[in-house]
Amino acid sequence: MIEIQVHNDQNTVAVDSSRLQQAVRNVYADRNIKQGEVSLAVIGDEQMQTLNARYLNHDWPTDVLSFVHESTDTCLDGEIIVSADTAVRQAGRYGWEPADELLLYVIHGALHLIGHDDHCADDLSDMRAAERRHLDYFGLVPRYDELGTEP
Repeated sequence: MIEIQVHNDQNTVAVDSSRLQQAVRNVYADRNIKQGEVSLAVIGDEQMQTLNARYLNHDWPTDVLSFVHESTDTCLDGEIIVSADTAVRQAGRYGWEPADELLLYVIHGALHLIGHDDHCADDLSDMRAAERRHLDYFGLVPRYDELGTEP
């Protein structure tokens, strides 16, 4: 069983906890992860900048942070933190709903938890393909594909 706790610490974007939890479950199912606990936090840019500086030495807000706490072949405990403020800005840029941008961040963070990376072109291509597959479950196409740009 996968337990996903959603913590909403912002008022910028309405959070559909069930939708975000389903996204994480879908990503975990892809990797045959059957057990785990995930803490999913939706916060603002100010908090995100503080965390990004503390954990990655980047003194700016970012869209998503993810941390693996424990991992085996079939069990994965981790944490995903997403910025609602960044989602609003980027959603405006890409012309879709902030809640959909937030969903993309959760999927992206969950993909990092299961081992996807995006630091080189091949890894980024694999990450984008996985994002598209998981967004498709919700009837969405990433707007960066439609606009021919990358976030």
